[in-house]
Amino acid sequence: MNPYVAVLIAYLSGSLPFAYLAGRAFGGVDLRRQGSGNLGATNVFRVLGLPAAFVVFLLDAAKGALPVLLLPAHGPNSEWWSIAYGVAAILGHVRPVFFLWRRGGKGVATAAGVFFALTLLPTAIATLIWVGVFVATRYVSVASLSAATALPVTVLIFRGPHAVFWMSLVTAAFVWWTHRGNIERLRHGEEPKTWGKPGRGRGAPDSIQIAGAPGVR
Repeated sequence: MNPYVAVLIAYLSGSLPFAYLAGRAFGGVDLRRQGSGNLGATNVFRVLGLPAAFVVFLLDAAKGALPVLLLPAHGPNSEWWSIAYGVAAILGHVRPVFFLWRRGGKGVATAAGVFFALTLLPTAIATLIWVGVFVATRYVSVASLSAATALPVTVLIFRGPHAVFWMSLVTAAFVWWTHRGNIERLRHGEEPKTWGKPGRGRGAPDSIQIAGAPGVR
């Protein structure tokens, strides 16, 4: 298979809108117009509850991991091609072609899948950091930003400054950029916590209607 065709396949894999499909299937809602308006597992949790969010998280991670694991990456640049597949999948999640490159997710679950496929141990440590920060703060955004920041450090420690490290550094910056709306709400004390009020469905009082807010995707 031509590697450029494989990059396109990875992008299309990342574009699969599992959160949107879950909203339609489990709640009959368009998650682009519910909660934060974000097509990610956190918004699924807030609107539809934990079981649907867990399924969406696994699917979003899989659409990042599978292109890296399954698409051909041969020759002297094989690692760079695997990275290109991962980047394409993350971009597909954030800017899905099926919604005309708008209203995707923030890329955390898909990036987690990509890095689990590329470098298992550093990603597992970053995931544990995500869990610890989330348990301590109850903010998914803070946990995601902490894990994204920790990932390049763990990759550098265990694998050194090679291709995956540079990708992890760029991905961390990208995650901070996609969370700029969350950062602004954290600064003003307006960021909603995740525990305690999940799955209330359409019109729920805790489904915060900020889909049109600047910086939210």
